[in-house]
Amino acid sequence: MEKIAVGIVGTGMCVPEKILTNAELAGILNVSEEWIETMSGIRQRHIAAPGQSASDLGLVAAQRALDRAGVAASELDLIIVATVTPDTQFPSTACLIGQRLGLVGTPAFDLTAVCSGFVYGVTVAEQFIRSGLYRTVLVVGCEVVSSVTNWADRDTCLLIGDGAGAVVLRQVPTGYRILSATLGADGSGGKYMMVPAGGSREPSTAEVLEQKRNKMQMNGSEVFKFAMKKLPEATEQALALAGLGVGDLKLIIPHQANRRIIESAARWMDLPLEKVMINVERYGNTSAATIPIALHEALETGRIESGDLIALTGFGGGLTWGSLIIRWL
Repeated sequence: MEKIAVGIVGTGMCVPEKILTNAELAGILNVSEEWIETMSGIRQRHIAAPGQSASDLGLVAAQRALDRAGVAASELDLIIVATVTPDTQFPSTACLIGQRLGLVGTPAFDLTAVCSGFVYGVTVAEQFIRSGLYRTVLVVGCEVVSSVTNWADRDTCLLIGDGAGAVVLRQVPTGYRILSATLGADGSGGKYMMVPAGGSREPSTAEVLEQKRNKMQMNGSEVFKFAMKKLPEATEQALALAGLGVGDLKLIIPHQANRRIIESAARWMDLPLEKVMINVERYGNTSAATIPIALHEALETGRIESGDLIALTGFGGGLTWGSLIIRWL
């Protein structure tokens, strides 16, 4: 029996209205605009307004993806949200988005894999459809990373941004589909990128808040080495599972961590930059939202056409990584 072919049939994105430029950030950090761009490749980032949450951004991205897919919210069988900045510890952000879409009874859950979260989410969604259990699944990557950012920490604050991207998955014609996926994790590296407090091990206290231990911390050099290894490795593993090589790719859409990582990994894979989607200069690192935002923009600008082979590759805290190979519909 031939496997059910699953693909992405609609995309959408949403970013906050407020833009934080390098000029503004340079004043906060007492550095130059040029230094920020040299270190990160980022020129600006979108920052959520006070009270604007992950579900606010995710809802708009979801509605836009549904519209592009020509799918009514009532047709959804499942909602998966990838986020590390949920509105609340519970209920899940997926439940909140489902409620705001007018759904009652539709299963929904959050998935936490940091910057790999969207790839994890799509991989899980594909399995639900392939199994025959569900027909139509919404996957959203939405983040308000600014909510866990210490604006005095140069290692993190110059990199981050807020935003959301969403996709709708359904059965598609054989040949145009998700061809392969690979996922991985290594908890021994969790210490290199983490929010140390605010969970059950170290609940928030006045001392935690004063020391900003409820904000993101990162060992930049260790994360760079990890990303440089896993971005090419995960992509090549997924391609091998599909019986393909790097030369077959029309476009790779990597997690938009920073431009230096992306360009260095592309050189490592001997991949020309015209085959690499980069938009980090306008949005910064939006964690689980970077890949769906970049995917949507690649489609909007004509960089992906029917029949093209693309890779979506994420890497992030956990440590986690994953890659999807898709023949575009």
